[in-house]
Amino acid sequence: MTEHKSGFVAIVGRPNVGKSTLLNRIVGQKIAIMSDKAQTTRNKIQGVYTTEEAQLIFIDTPGIHKPKHRLGDFMVETAYSALREVDAVLFMIAADDKRGRGDDFIIERLKNVASPVYLIINKIDKVHPDQLLGIIDDYRQQMDFKEIIPISATEGNNFETLMKTLVSQMPEGPQYFPDDQITDHPEYFIVSELVREKVLLLTRDEVPHSVAVVVDSMKRNEDDKVHIQATIIVERDSQKGIIIGKGGKMLKNIGSKARRDIELLLGDKVYLELWVKVQKDWRDKQTYLTDYGYKTEDY
Repeated sequence: MTEHKSGFVAIVGRPNVGKSTLLNRIVGQKIAIMSDKAQTTRNKIQGVYTTEEAQLIFIDTPGIHKPKHRLGDFMVETAYSALREVDAVLFMIAADDKRGRGDDFIIERLKNVASPVYLIINKIDKVHPDQLLGIIDDYRQQMDFKEIIPISATEGNNFETLMKTLVSQMPEGPQYFPDDQITDHPEYFIVSELVREKVLLLTRDEVPHSVAVVVDSMKRNEDDKVHIQATIIVERDSQKGIIIGKGGKMLKNIGSKARRDIELLLGDKVYLELWVKVQKDWRDKQTYLTDYGYKTEDY
């Protein structure tokens, strides 16, 4: 029997070089938020690639940049912490972008990384093949890469080569996730936070922070909309009444405002169904806290 290989792979690069597009191609569907706005990815997102002989867990880190504020600091730190935990690093650049200070900034940091670093030149469909040689030469002089692999994450060019190369380099290891799991579902969490934010925004002082939101299901239907069902959990009947509002008006308002944000987040049309449920004193009951995504150490 052949050995089973597994490992963790970080994808790093400046904002907008196509990291999320690559991750979505790896897992075969949309799990990373794709947007042309820089800094869309605020945290590590795992994509899981499983074949009979291997399992690779990909971490899409926030675009590395010089931080301008505290959120920026957090995002850059998240990206660097990912590099300390992986078996390979993919440094992604865009073929149609000149090497800039941002790339040099990342290269300096990558020189101190123990894992093998692969240079992935993305968007090769955007440049003439002759230009590639110049790009490869230029980057070779900056740092010693394990391998340089030109790809197009959008079109799929050379994608198989990239995956085969990575699998061949992975250590022997277990299968960490079930065959059909492709992500740790970060979007469920983000969607629930967007709904919770609207509840707090619209009900202000009437509903305290004793509100939780659980996304019960999220799937794409034949109408090509993402159908989301979520439950808003409160502690008292009076709070339930406030959130539903007269003739259901408040709940409708919460839903439409949250839906707009979720559509921006997912880049898709969304159908959002909301329910309100009373769970008395849920904040004091560990089972509920765990169910609603709060671990005890958060307190």
